[in-house]
Amino acid sequence: MSREKILEILRERKEDLRKKYGVVRIAIFGSRARGDYKDDSDLDVLVELEEPIGLFEFTHLAYEIEDLVGVPVDIATPAMINKPILKESVMEDLIYV
Repeated sequence: MSREKILEILRERKEDLRKKYGVVRIAIFGSRARGDYKDDSDLDVLVELEEPIGLFEFTHLAYEIEDLVGVPVDIATPAMINKPILKESVMEDLIYV
């Protein structure tokens, strides 16, 4: 699925994700954001939440996004990428929905 289609789907469902999980902002990064992905590439997603959610809810959020876009998803929050080298590489590719 193309970057544009993924962004369109996430834009359409952003409000639902906010109501259900407290998603304030959502962005994609990595190969699908850059456009150099392969057919079997996953989708890297960064979510900012109103407040922390439990592991069970966080896992359901990841699965819901995966179901929406039809590709495997790796999901992270800003707190999960706080190491400088990791944060820098993520920030280079970040595309907010």
